[in-house]
Amino acid sequence: RMMPDIGFLHTGIEKTCEAKFYHQVVPLTDRIDYLCPLTNNLCYALAVEKLLSIEIPPRAQWLRVMMNELTRINSHLVWLGTHAMDIGAMTVFLYCFREREDVLRLFEAVSGQRMMTSYFRIGGVALEPPLDFFDRVRKFADRFPSRVDQYEGLLTGNPIWVMRTKGVAKLSAEDAIALGASGPTLRGSGVDIDLRRDMPYTGYENFKFKVPVGKEGDVFERYMLRVAELRESIGIVKQALDGMPSGPVKANAPKVVLPDREKMKTEMEALIYHFKIVTEGFAVPEGEVYQAVESPRGEMGYYIVSDGSAKPYRVHMRSACLANMQTLPTMCEGRLLADVVAAIGSIDIVLGEIDR
Repeated sequence: RMMPDIGFLHTGIEKTCEAKFYHQVVPLTDRIDYLCPLTNNLCYALAVEKLLSIEIPPRAQWLRVMMNELTRINSHLVWLGTHAMDIGAMTVFLYCFREREDVLRLFEAVSGQRMMTSYFRIGGVALEPPLDFFDRVRKFADRFPSRVDQYEGLLTGNPIWVMRTKGVAKLSAEDAIALGASGPTLRGSGVDIDLRRDMPYTGYENFKFKVPVGKEGDVFERYMLRVAELRESIGIVKQALDGMPSGPVKANAPKVVLPDREKMKTEMEALIYHFKIVTEGFAVPEGEVYQAVESPRGEMGYYIVSDGSAKPYRVHMRSACLANMQTLPTMCEGRLLADVVAAIGSIDIVLGEIDR
């Protein structure tokens, strides 16, 4: 019998949030899961926006969807490359990181940072993308499906890969639900649920996509499911490019949203608002809220309690990885030690999100 041993990466981020203004928490959310920082930005921003009851412009919502799906692609590429390498397939790692580099360059172009972007802010996004950004995203989106074909060509029919993954680390739907699993780990066991479709947020109701669902609940099924998600995510990115609305990328809430730099050069009111937000923060109405999003690993949720001040009274992060990791003892019971490596890889653990 195996038992996960956690806590070695504890950083105290949840407690740190209580000492920060609401807008200062955004960079902390980047560091919860370094493979999907934008997803954590989004979840936190949506929760605070609920408390503030502010409306986000359509363009900002569509930008959030597009960037969130690029984040999902980035995360799945790291998962596939490292998972394959752990089992013994080195070439796939190099191929996946080739495309991941393209995604990180897109992040850098839009935010100035490759990983800890802090691009999603309370009230919208930080900046309007640069002029050539959408052309660069479209070029990536056009060539990416053929790259996924390459990954599948190396793995899906490979007899060694099949031997190491098929029938290994099985998890029934009943066990997955009982243990609180979510995301690909849950869907791989045949449970059809995806928060983007079932509880849409930030404009996902405007997009058409399929939710891949497995049957067998083994390592191979979870692999196939995530590969299918790569294809669906790039389809959502293309839809966002084709239908991107015009307009502002920040809500009209000057007491909450930092003004543009250009306005600060010519408008005294904008300069005053900027000074007050940076030095004093902004008060959030008293109350509590829970917001969940579909991260690459499952249900990522933020529970925030406000006491009416400019700093959160409590911030709790519902980790998809922590719940998914609880499935490992069930998956690995009676298996070989070598299968444990495949099992751990198949649920895509990021320990920074678990320990917090």
